[in-house]
Amino acid sequence: MSRLPALSSRRIIQVLRKAGFVEAPKRGKGSHLAFMRHDPTGTRLVIVPYGYDIPKGTVLAILEQAGLSREEFLRLL
Repeated sequence: MSRLPALSSRRIIQVLRKAGFVEAPKRGKGSHLAFMRHDPTGTRLVIVPYGYDIPKGTVLAILEQAGLSREEFLRLL
C-alpha cells in the first residue's frame, strides 16, 4: 500500500474534480467546501476543509466519503 503524501486542500480539490465531483451549492459560512457527485448508488457528498494542509487522518476520511481507494486517489494525483 502506498503512502499518502502531505497534501494541501487545493490539491485534494483538484483530485476530486478529476474524479467527477462538482462544487455543491453554498450553505452558510465557514472554512469548509462541499463537493458532490452522482453515481449509480446515489449522491456522494464530500466536505473538504479549505485553506491549509490536511492531516493524513482527514485525507483518509475524505477518501472514504468520496468512495475512492488510495490507489485511485494517488493515480489521480
